[in-house]
Amino acid sequence: MTGAVITIAIVTIIAGGSTAAVVAYFRLQRHRADAVAMAAYRKLAEEASAGHARLQEQLQTLDARLTAIETLLRSVG
Repeated sequence: MTGAVITIAIVTIIAGGSTAAVVAYFRLQRHRADAVAMAAYRKLAEEASAGHARLQEQLQTLDARLTAIETLLRSVG
């Protein structure tokens, strides 16, 4: 009876270790996939920020041109 209990305990420990290893592996894979997705989001955010800066520069240029046009129209009128 003692031999059977020891055998069952050893098999249970091996099965538990194997299960833990498989769960850890798939958790690592999920973490890697999340890291790739976060890198893509970070790149998208950087591109959006750069686009926002370009748009702001264009708006400042247009504002300056509009101010010049207003000044010209006031001087004519």
